[in-house]
Amino acid sequence: MTPGGRTPDGRPRSPHPCAEREGAAPSVAGLLLAAGGGRRLGGRPKALLPYRGRPLVEHAAGVLRAGGCDPVYVVLGAARDRVRRQARLPGCVQVDNPDWAEGMGGSLRAGLRAVAASGAAAVLVLLVDQPGIGAGAVARVRDACHSPAALVAAAYDGRRGHPVLLGADHWSGVADSAQGDAGARAYLRARASRLTLVECADLSDPADIDTPEDLRRLR
Repeated sequence: MTPGGRTPDGRPRSPHPCAEREGAAPSVAGLLLAAGGGRRLGGRPKALLPYRGRPLVEHAAGVLRAGGCDPVYVVLGAARDRVRRQARLPGCVQVDNPDWAEGMGGSLRAGLRAVAASGAAAVLVLLVDQPGIGAGAVARVRDACHSPAALVAAAYDGRRGHPVLLGADHWSGVADSAQGDAGARAYLRARASRLTLVECADLSDPADIDTPEDLRRLR
């Protein structure tokens, strides 16, 4: 087995060059999950919710870029054609998830398949519906990555949250376990002793937007 582990579809992965050079920071891609249809919001796709005059997906993708993730992958599903017309996502790789209605797990699998071709040593996962998470939290979690074996998550007063960083060694296992809306939750829970928590409560607010009452957070 190479140090890079295997891709989500089982192929051996070559180690990223940055992981081979002594003292070099591993390359970290960004993965934005933005495919949800907003069922509890009356069918309003979260990617298109207005935030500071632009679609929310633009803000979230910009947070990943500003936090040092490159490249940035954006998984689209519900209303993806409208998202492409209305949102400006320069430099982002847009990934279609035709099975978006299945839940976050399907989007995570689609995103990991796409990222596997990038040669990144790790991927940092962010959800589109958490506008209070900023570039500072992304950078802090990203900086805790030292190898493809890394497993890191932001914490808020000690509780695990997003963003979550998955070293390439974990992608296949995460993809295998990602089902429904659970995402990587079961995988992370089973490896709690190996998970590094990075406190980010001083930088970000992890509250998400799930219900009409939550829309106030966009104001």
